[in-house]
Amino acid sequence: MEGRRPVEMRSKPELQAAIREPGRGRAVLVVNARSRRGRRLYPKARRLLREAGMDFVKVCPVTDPSRLGELFADVLALEPDLIVVGGGDGTIAEAVSHLAHRDVALGVLPLGTTNNFARSLELPLDLPGAVRNLVEGKVADVDVGWFESTGDPQGGGGEDEHIFANMVSLGLSVQVAEHVPHNLKRFLGRTAYGLTAAWLLRRHTPFRAVIRANGETQEVATHQLNIANGAHHSGQRIARDASPDDRMLAVYRLGDERRLRLAGATVRHVLTGQWRSLSEDAFLTTGEVTVETDPPMAVDVDGEIRGRTPVRIKLHGNALRVIVPDDFLDT
Repeated sequence: MEGRRPVEMRSKPELQAAIREPGRGRAVLVVNARSRRGRRLYPKARRLLREAGMDFVKVCPVTDPSRLGELFADVLALEPDLIVVGGGDGTIAEAVSHLAHRDVALGVLPLGTTNNFARSLELPLDLPGAVRNLVEGKVADVDVGWFESTGDPQGGGGEDEHIFANMVSLGLSVQVAEHVPHNLKRFLGRTAYGLTAAWLLRRHTPFRAVIRANGETQEVATHQLNIANGAHHSGQRIARDASPDDRMLAVYRLGDERRLRLAGATVRHVLTGQWRSLSEDAFLTTGEVTVETDPPMAVDVDGEIRGRTPVRIKLHGNALRVIVPDDFLDT
């Protein structure tokens, strides 16, 4: 997966022109009808897309998310110029893992709980605004991350690798991802994660991680360690200058081994993230990082448990074509 490269890539203006050309551009629509808002908003999305003049060679409402990987493989065989994906961060992450390094653009309809990827791309979070962006926005290329684990979630051996969109994390968030009640998430949205985290923190054990990056090694003790490609975590901005198009992974922990420090760091993250800078000591920025823990720990990759430590994470710059607002800074 790390070595996947297209045989030929059109320039961004060429791809955008192909998408916009009436009767020529090939677009596909994939909507996770089981996401928090997907089932309720799918009919409205179809109507708004139709009213906006968007035609699709194939429309795929998905009721079994476990088939998304197989579905994207089939969709790519149609050689589309644009794949519009409606769903939450998990659905978008699956799309990104298939569309990175390919001559196709991703369009996003944010239908999830936190919509971290959409927020990082500065997309409208309302459905009419998201559809308008698909019609009026531009093609940009943004970064993705590459993740490699040497263990599986059950503790066995073997290697596991994935392209990811937003974040790799260790610690409390892994337990939250495993235990947050689906119905609570459905009715309370982002608040469900906070309530679940507060409940689990009472018995959560801190861990020590060895981080190697930029030719240096450091050891930290914490309840939560994040390695971010995107600019948002749990729906909140990480730092004012964080971006999915900055050629950097941001490594940071929330607090230390004391539970109250984690709670305090989380509150500061929520309240001050939009003013913090990646240049602060709280962040380690790098293009590649390895993380080891003893004992090995399960790792959350864009909301899914994907292997165990030790892990190696690399940045792939400008690897994904996306439709973004015209004022998005594309570097």
